[in-house]
Amino acid sequence: MTLRIHNTLTRRLETFQPLQPGHVRLYVCGMTVYDLCHLGHARSMLAFDVVQRWLKASGYRVTYVRNITDIDDKIIARALHNGETIRSLTTRMVEALHQDADALGIERPTHEPRATDYVPQMLALIGQLEQKGLAYRAADGDVNYAVRAFAGYGKLSGKSLDELRAGERVAVADDKRDPLDFVLWKAAKPDEPAEVQWPSPYGAGRPGWHIECSAMSCALLGESFDIHGGGADLQFPHHENEIAQSEGASGQPLARFWMHNGFVRVDEEKMSKSLGNFFTIREVLQRYEPETLRFFMLRAHYRSALNYSDAHLDDARSALRRLYTALAAVPAAPAGAGANPPTIDWAEPHAARFKAALDDDFGTPQALALLFELATEVNRSRSAALAALLKALGAILGLLQQEPQAFLQGGVGAAAVADGLPASAIEALIAERRAAKAARDFALADRIRLQLQDQGVLLQDSAQGTTWVRA
Repeated sequence: MTLRIHNTLTRRLETFQPLQPGHVRLYVCGMTVYDLCHLGHARSMLAFDVVQRWLKASGYRVTYVRNITDIDDKIIARALHNGETIRSLTTRMVEALHQDADALGIERPTHEPRATDYVPQMLALIGQLEQKGLAYRAADGDVNYAVRAFAGYGKLSGKSLDELRAGERVAVADDKRDPLDFVLWKAAKPDEPAEVQWPSPYGAGRPGWHIECSAMSCALLGESFDIHGGGADLQFPHHENEIAQSEGASGQPLARFWMHNGFVRVDEEKMSKSLGNFFTIREVLQRYEPETLRFFMLRAHYRSALNYSDAHLDDARSALRRLYTALAAVPAAPAGAGANPPTIDWAEPHAARFKAALDDDFGTPQALALLFELATEVNRSRSAALAALLKALGAILGLLQQEPQAFLQGGVGAAAVADGLPASAIEALIAERRAAKAARDFALADRIRLQLQDQGVLLQDSAQGTTWVRA
């Protein structure tokens, strides 16, 4: 089975072949860095982390670009409110973004361009659009895109201009020819800091949001590339406007495949600060291990809505523990010298079905179900080779790479167990129990076992000694 991807542009599942044999060029809209990343950002980063990982595992060379928007109205307002420079704020937020993404095991993109480094390319693109009659200078000094001058507008959202106009709720500025026209270049305002003003043929100002991605994707991937992705909320107007800009200037298709991940909901409601159900990644990682959050998100297909709740996170933690329990009971066979990542025999039945799941539009729920089947077989057969396969397949999804006992004893990193007995106290009680058993004081040994059990610590005795896990 070859890889098939649901293409938002055509609204159907299509066989994937890159424009350049063996090389996939992928662009994903990244974060506007004025605040900490929230669960919606985690969902998008993780969805396309899986895309990147599976493309690499399938033998492709991947050039992955995920941009950073470091100039925006919200960034300016936040920096002014904080009394700091734009650069200070955005640098701090980019560092926080990397910390959160690293905690979740999200691999870095090949390129992570900042919008402010590509203003000359944006101005050049605006100039092309103006020459082609697709952009016009407004009375207020802005430069706007003339939507009705681009014949293909609406093809990504699947709506005509009249349908889009009917749904327009924003008051139209007098200097716009059409309500759907959008800004390419914003004229500088008197109260804006000099830090956000660039010289241009149109006067001092700064780029609009949409033009950023068109310029950066063209500069780093070319006028046409393989996959463009982002959250479902970006399909319109951001991605629709990107198409109008890029294809209006080049005359070439911007991306062959468009992918959009679903929204995050909290207890079946849309995540929103106004509803009080808004969570940053850091807030969640104070209570749950990063791998648990990653596992939870992978249980839903990337295009579906993801419903966040404590109950779902608790269930994800228990499910992930079952996989680690299998690996703890049956240590994986060594991968062999130089096998990093380990070689997978894709003809092996479990591996073949895992591959089929991910080749079907990156079907992580089915791939995870296969891992549980494999874990059951590991428990039954006690096969070190199957345990190695379980670990290797898990690695493709960014899972099961911790030492099993370390995870089962409470996890590591930002969400290590904050309550209950510390590991040192548990080990001390186990040593006391071992001494009691040696002295044949079995009543004391049993009391210690029950004391630990009441603290959520389960002991496992074997010929090799006593190990423990948190319940």
